[in-house]
Amino acid sequence: MTIANLLSQEIPALDQRSTVAEGILIMGDYHVRHLPVLINEEFRGLIDEDTLLDSDPSASIGSLMLPSAPRIFVQPQDHIYDAVRVFAQHQISLLPVMDDEELFAGVVTLENLIAAMAELGSFNDPGSIIVLEMGRHDYSLAEIARIVESEGAIILSSSLRSYQDSNRIEVTLKLNGRQIAAIMATFERFDYQVKASFNEAELQSALRERYDSLMNYLNV
Repeated sequence: MTIANLLSQEIPALDQRSTVAEGILIMGDYHVRHLPVLINEEFRGLIDEDTLLDSDPSASIGSLMLPSAPRIFVQPQDHIYDAVRVFAQHQISLLPVMDDEELFAGVVTLENLIAAMAELGSFNDPGSIIVLEMGRHDYSLAEIARIVESEGAIILSSSLRSYQDSNRIEVTLKLNGRQIAAIMATFERFDYQVKASFNEAELQSALRERYDSLMNYLNV
């Protein structure tokens, strides 16, 4: 999935003639803390809410933009992981998009990015989650998939997290099945450390058993 799939032209950019008051109003209307600024139709960077709130409401946006302001942006052909990296690095609420000719094309909002990540990670699909921990040199997605598939399930998505100053990694698996006890047992049989598991069906069953036990106790 690329940035082109997330591109929005709904949120307007400010120009050098826009006022601080207008910028604050637009931020409030669209629930964002940043807006792109165009000077003579050229993208010059983002301006943030704190800067506007600390300025004269009648001041022009052009008077607040420094020539050295960083031009944070992505391009339509970039992968959405690039947007995740830029969002995290700069702590911004929207991300400008520039086309191949470096013309402003629109923005990616944080809400759209989260929705896309949920779709990409199969977060909306029913199933279960297993979290494994292992040495980096022990990681083999092919081997992990073989174990999962041997129990009649498939991996919908997977992600890795590295530990700082360690050769250990955490592998999170989203599986299509809700019955994962056998899969977890197989992982442990092959010396994988099962760090955590999340299973909606098993949780609901446990809550039902506890509820029934409470009702039986109250009826005694």
